[in-house]
Amino acid sequence: MTDTQILRGIATISFWAADMEAAKQWYTDLLGIAPYFERSGPDGTLAYIEFRLGDYEHELGIINDAYAPHGAAAGPGGAVVYWHVNDIEAALKKVIAMGAQAYEPLTERGEGFITASVIDPFGNILGIMYNQHYLEILNSSGKA
Repeated sequence: MTDTQILRGIATISFWAADMEAAKQWYTDLLGIAPYFERSGPDGTLAYIEFRLGDYEHELGIINDAYAPHGAAAGPGGAVVYWHVNDIEAALKKVIAMGAQAYEPLTERGEGFITASVIDPFGNILGIMYNQHYLEILNSSGKA
């Protein structure tokens, strides 16, 4: 891999939430960690929280929807980012038990690839995936 590729890796995935305190608690409960960074807006309300996740410490940021770009579509839509999980059935059961709504059922995408997605309680699509290539890269990097 060289540094000449235009897309080098996921830097931050941003979700929106109207109730930032509820989103902070929900994701803290789901992930088992508190956000490592928080920022308040000019009015003192929580504007942004950020978690570092997984083997490569990718960032998941949750932004107060008051800061959404003008004209941004409300509700789920657009690209789905899939987070690798070791046990996709257990992960799907957990997020649904926590109040997420099924969006895409467990779907076999080929040998070693299974996806599913939910709508979190704040209207964001949360994709989960068992991905054999993720594990191969992880093993080859010495992080496994």
